[in-house]
This record gives sequence, structure tokens and C-alpha cells, in this order.
Amino acid sequence: IFNVPLNNTLAAVDPASANGGAVWATYLRDWVMWNHVRTITAIVALACFIVAWR
Repeated sequence: IFNVPLNNTLAAVDPASANGGAVWATYLRDWVMWNHVRTITAIVALACFIVAWR
């Protein structure tokens, strides 16, 4: 949902351009945030599974 648009934006930018650094910084910030969301969601899902299993 979020990674594909981020990857497409990053792929469209020339890394040697002046804008490349800004795009990379935005990409990294957003990717890390959504990676944390995915990690927390997986932990919550595991906790729900364990509670339901008991």
C-alpha cells in the first residue's frame, strides 16, 4: 500500500540530481515509519493469536 508508491518515486529520481538527496531523505523517513507500523501490527496480531489460542 505504501511501499510501492515510495519505491516508484525513488526509482523516478536521478540519484545524482540536486533533488535526489531530498527525495531519498523523504523516502527513508516514510519507509521507516511504515516499517514500524507493520512491525507493531504483526506483534499485535501475534498477541491476539496467542490469546485466542488459549
